Amino acid sequence: MNYSTLKKTVALSFASLMVAGLANAQTDSTKTTATTTSSETSTAKVFGGLGQYRKFSIGVNGGVTSQSLATGGSSDFQKKKLSLGYGISLKEQLAHSFALQLDLNGGKIKGENDGTGGTYRDSYVSYDTKFWQGSLSAVVNVATIDFIRRKNAVNFYFKGGFGLAMYDPTITRINNGTQVTGHFKNNGTDGTHYVKELVIPVGAGVKFRLSDAVALDLGYTQNYVDGDNLDGFNRKYPTKDHYSYGYAGLEFTLGSKSKPVLEWVNPVAMMYDELYDAALRQEVEALKGRVANVETAVNDLKKDSDGDGVADQFDKCPGTAAGSVVDGSGCVIVFPKADSTAAPAATAYSNIQFEFDSSVLRTSSYPVLDATSADLRSSGSAVEVDGFASSEGTAAHNLSLSKDRANSVKTYLVNSGVDAKKVKVKGYGETNPIADNSTEEGRVLNRRVQFKKK
Repeated sequence: MNYSTLKKTVALSFASLMVAGLANAQTDSTKTTATTTSSETSTAKVFGGLGQYRKFSIGVNGGVTSQSLATGGSSDFQKKKLSLGYGISLKEQLAHSFALQLDLNGGKIKGENDGTGGTYRDSYVSYDTKFWQGSLSAVVNVATIDFIRRKNAVNFYFKGGFGLAMYDPTITRINNGTQVTGHFKNNGTDGTHYVKELVIPVGAGVKFRLSDAVALDLGYTQNYVDGDNLDGFNRKYPTKDHYSYGYAGLEFTLGSKSKPVLEWVNPVAMMYDELYDAALRQEVEALKGRVANVETAVNDLKKDSDGDGVADQFDKCPGTAAGSVVDGSGCVIVFPKADSTAAPAATAYSNIQFEFDSSVLRTSSYPVLDATSADLRSSGSAVEVDGFASSEGTAAHNLSLSKDRANSVKTYLVNSGVDAKKVKVKGYGETNPIADNSTEEGRVLNRRVQFKKK
């Protein structure tokens, strides 16, 4: 195959692969996005881990090699010739935008000089280097987030790594006016002719998704060799040889078809699908219903049908007239009229009355308490002080209140000279009322302490 035929073959191959990739990408981009989920996003969740994806893939590629680089640089041979290269790869995708890739490449690199023999450099007519190369590279995808399509159709990437190159330069030189061809290393012996050097591959490329399992890969790699003998011409000063490889190939994803391919998943579409997941929306609607029920219950608790300021659930006297003054239980407070007649003399052991929800002694009760104290001190009798409460509030609260009222009376008696051992205290809460608790007049009478002489 001559140079012209090689160029035509490579050009036609690249054109065919590019057209196929672009046609598939265009078809994918025109697909409807009305569906709520795709097969890829239905089996993977955001933050679900690598185990839910297909990560491994293998690739095959072929293309052309050259001693020149797209970024420039000098070469020992002035005339650049294209040659064939080929390779296989194994890749593990570790994230949407990052992967590790093992490449194995082979092929030939060629170059020529004028071959006049006029200078030392011109005495090197041509070279033909057969090479093998293995390298490990990091691959970084660019623009993996797509706000236009649900699934990515095109991925651009950059790659870089390190590896080992084994190559066998065959040199044609002019020696005493005659062209002589031989190996660079161990020429004329039966030993190995391969040179081993470290190599740094740096490249870029673009992939077109043909299907969930197959992608078209077009790329270009510049390889920097840690030696000046790739072309068989070691110029004896610190320069390094290099070569480039432009290729087209196919990449096949491995693994179960039920899992999405990590490299082609669009994180935006995944988050969108999780946000609009039917089950999640049902849970949200159910939560809204529960919140509405709680709000209704709270409103019911605050409901005050008669407008007296006491909620219905606490109102023991519903239907009070508007503008009525009520107590904590919603019942009308009837204020006793002032008695203009002279108060009768205090009688010992009369009931001691208290204000609503209070255990503080009224000053009006002092005469009765003084008379009771005087009788107890003179007779040496014992007495039981029984506290009571009206029915407002809870039973437990009223029981505690009744004991406090009885203790207030006992404290007064003891402070006035009565032997504390002679006074016994009991609380009965809202039990044993002496009047009707449904009226304010009755509740006033029930807020009391009464004596039981022993």
